Amino acid sequence: MGQGRRESPRYRQIAEYLRLRIMRGDYRPGDLLPSERALMEEHQVSRGTARQALAVLRADGLAQAAMGRGVFVREQAPARRVASDRYQREVRQIVEDGPQPPPETSFTRTQGIEWSDYRLDKDFRDTGADEEVAELFGVSPGEPLLERRFVFYAQGEPQQMSWSYLLLSLVSGTPVAGPANEPWPGGNIAQLATLGKIVSRVEESVAARMPLPDEVSTLRIPPGVPVLTVTRRMLAGPDRDEVVEVANKIVIPADRTIMDYAVDLDVSSDPP
Repeated sequence: MGQGRRESPRYRQIAEYLRLRIMRGDYRPGDLLPSERALMEEHQVSRGTARQALAVLRADGLAQAAMGRGVFVREQAPARRVASDRYQREVRQIVEDGPQPPPETSFTRTQGIEWSDYRLDKDFRDTGADEEVAELFGVSPGEPLLERRFVFYAQGEPQQMSWSYLLLSLVSGTPVAGPANEPWPGGNIAQLATLGKIVSRVEESVAARMPLPDEVSTLRIPPGVPVLTVTRRMLAGPDRDEVVEVANKIVIPADRTIMDYAVDLDVSSDPP
């Protein structure tokens, strides 16, 4: 006869009990969770078991400890929706005549902030394309590139990081290559338009993973929270086949973002 399923350790049972209570709203963001002593008495376990249960909730990003005060349900900032058509407005502003709108980018619109609430840390350097970036551009490894590392802030809080690449032959000696010109109203699409490149296609690939140590410290990511990574290509030209910008990668904490995608289907043709 087969063996029955092994019961999970007591600390995990207690952690799951607390997780369910958090999920159904018995404990709200900012509420103090039961202390180790309270868990010991309620569940008849040792201090070590109670401590492990709370550690599981911290590792899963549901709780955070405050020195000398206890363990609290973690406050969660409202997730921002990132729509698949978020670049469309920037393109329309370039190709349509009309009064100049207030400065903005797809990031400020997604965050719902004014230009004065937007800050961008930047670091520019010349580099050669590694194999991955070269493949995304369709060039040979070692191709001279301008690498731009950005950290995006909304109202003083870091929200995302990105590594963006442009062909050095395209931007060398232009205002686009000057970090002092960032942040640039209209973002990449407006920058490329000043170089005669009208972006007509944006390709993005989204994945998820746990954050790297530098991402944790820069974006202030609590333990247990994964990140979304976005690889992006911007293309121009009549056939939409000229790669003019590559972002590898854009990194966003997963608990702050909802990725919305709409897919237009061609129903004009007869089915096969």
